[in-house]
Amino acid sequence: MEKRILGKTKERLSIIGFGGIVVMNETARSASRYVSTAIDRGINYFDVAPEYGNAQETLGPALKPYRDKVFLACKTLERTKKGAEREFNDSLKKLKTDYFDLYQLHSVTTLDEVDQIMGPGGAFEFFIKAKEKGFVKYLGFTAHSEEAAIALMDIYDFTSILFPFNWALWFKDDFGPAVFKKAKEKGIGILALKALAKGAWGKDEKRNWGKCWYAPINSFEEAFLALRFTLSLPVTSAVSPGHAELLWLACDIADNFKTISPEEKDVLKNRSQSIDTILQEL
Repeated sequence: MEKRILGKTKERLSIIGFGGIVVMNETARSASRYVSTAIDRGINYFDVAPEYGNAQETLGPALKPYRDKVFLACKTLERTKKGAEREFNDSLKKLKTDYFDLYQLHSVTTLDEVDQIMGPGGAFEFFIKAKEKGFVKYLGFTAHSEEAAIALMDIYDFTSILFPFNWALWFKDDFGPAVFKKAKEKGIGILALKALAKGAWGKDEKRNWGKCWYAPINSFEEAFLALRFTLSLPVTSAVSPGHAELLWLACDIADNFKTISPEEKDVLKNRSQSIDTILQEL
């Protein structure tokens, strides 16, 4: 699988990232199989969070044999220094590691959160401490709003941003371009969420993908366009949705990646206009 440099670092990450929800509620045997298959397919970037049910507990043992060969990212929803430190130590224990390659503020949405996190006694004070002590190589954040993402990038030179760079949001809602531009200007590594999201679940729609809070793309043809749109921006990597079937679909597309054409982008732009996007649920 193709690998790309992350921002200003020398780290080369697979263009598909393993989303930790894939192993949530799975048996130890299944989790080990998913991780080993991902490694065999060329994935070296794994992302997980305490909010993903028991994903840390199942991913830790499965990933342990490969720990020195992969890039492991974790994150926290805690907004205070004390809370972040407590959750960080718990994540280290559950994931059976003594450091994280990347530790991220998780799902920052409002400017009030930014002020709390980056202010006195905020979570970022612990982030700096953990990095200085060598428990974390790089610091990053994930965000679900443009204003929060841009505010964080203005305050600190983060290594990376993990953000919903999704075709429907981009074309229909103009959600993403301003964040992407800012990250590129600052040389911040760009990681993508929701590349294979189609839209919000319909009121009476059968939810066949229980680990996805949004309706993912089901057809190979549409997934082929959507994922290539995101990876053509370009970003370093796109994190998979929470089901192994969708992870392998993303790998199949990545194995034959080619930059999306203007004509294909027009197809997605036209389709996006009829999509009930996930913007209001972010």
